[in-house]
Amino acid sequence: MTHKKLIHVREVMKTRFDMVSGMSTVAEALQQMQHIETKSLIVDKRQEDDEYGMVMLSDISREVLARDRAPGRVNIYEIMSKPVISVDPEMDIRYCARLFERFDISRAPVVENRRIIGIVSHTDMVLRGLAQLR
Repeated sequence: MTHKKLIHVREVMKTRFDMVSGMSTVAEALQQMQHIETKSLIVDKRQEDDEYGMVMLSDISREVLARDRAPGRVNIYEIMSKPVISVDPEMDIRYCARLFERFDISRAPVVENRRIIGIVSHTDMVLRGLAQLR
């Protein structure tokens, strides 16, 4: 009997991510972005029992750029998704990929003890994880 190697989300996730306030304008959020590879921004909780949100660069393109809205006049909360589907760092990447497929998402925050510790995407799972499974 052969055992398949388990690759956990923790092993492939990005630990560097940008977090913004929902009250920030799109212009402010873009100025705050620190990581070149960022394709999404995590929207911080307003208080402890709130939920995290997320805004993708594609949301900004669709809701601000394509509609010719001024980035300094659009708040992040107007275009973000909230609540977002999150994953556990100990989840097997195969199950994470199935979750992404089922809910048609491309990335998700990784949450441990109700705090975001990273972000995982299809790219992370394929490029960092699939190679380890062979």
